[in-house]
Amino acid sequence: MTDQADLLSQFSNTLAARAEAAKNAVVAIRLAHGRHITGMVWQSGVVVASEQSLPRKDEFELITPGGSPATARMVGRDPSTNIAILQPAAPLASPAVAAGEAQVGAIVLAIGADGSGGASARLGLVNLAGPEWHSSRGGLIDWRIVLDVGLARREEGGPVFDAAGRCLGMSTFGPRGQVIVIPTATIERIVPLLLKDGHIARGWLGVALQAVAVPDALRETAEQSSGLMVMSVVEGGPAAQAGILAGDIILSVDGTSTRRFRRMAKLFGSDSIGRKADLRLIRSGAVVTVQTTIAERKAA
Repeated sequence: MTDQADLLSQFSNTLAARAEAAKNAVVAIRLAHGRHITGMVWQSGVVVASEQSLPRKDEFELITPGGSPATARMVGRDPSTNIAILQPAAPLASPAVAAGEAQVGAIVLAIGADGSGGASARLGLVNLAGPEWHSSRGGLIDWRIVLDVGLARREEGGPVFDAAGRCLGMSTFGPRGQVIVIPTATIERIVPLLLKDGHIARGWLGVALQAVAVPDALRETAEQSSGLMVMSVVEGGPAAQAGILAGDIILSVDGTSTRRFRRMAKLFGSDSIGRKADLRLIRSGAVVTVQTTIAERKAA
């Protein structure tokens, strides 16, 4: 019984030590009405945060480790990978952190900022660890990591560590409120690009789309039961130049069916810009194919 108590005590002490060591890795990013989310100190002059939770503005107030306030400016954001980077007015000490690899069932510690210069910690498990995937906006995420952990909104954007203290990546909220991790490998790939250009180049057709059912009379010819209806066309955009009209139903892009929007979204990465694409669509009761050239989406 004593040995078991000693093991439990050692486990508890190890977790506490991990949380204490991680305090310098997080800052609180103040939002409106006294709220905050967490930012992760990535480099001395770079704080990484969850893009989806940051308002559109150029300057933010941080609460740094120890409780000191600081200002930081937005230098880049990428909605497709949910990564934003802030540059503090004065460099922050960045802890040396090694990258880890997620394993199903492994214990993780999700760290958040408490809003006063300290840290909070959540203990959980890796629920799922899978291969790369594309977000609904077409961003490539290097690993699919889903956690079984309770996470408060204010803790979103903090680092997630494995039992050995290696960093799996940044916590955020995914579809249906799942807690997921933006992997360290993705952050390493995206941060230099955001520092350079402030955004990630993505392909664009210049249309607003809505999922619709293919009319019964055309399903056999279309070879699918649903598609994406063009609701509006941006003047001068690639779709407009190709003669695509509101009301057209796009069935496929370069042979990739539009029945699953996520599969189509991955066709519009940085390497798609300038590429010609064949769009198979329904127009005026007939199935036709038009060609357009994918352009770069303008930064918001």
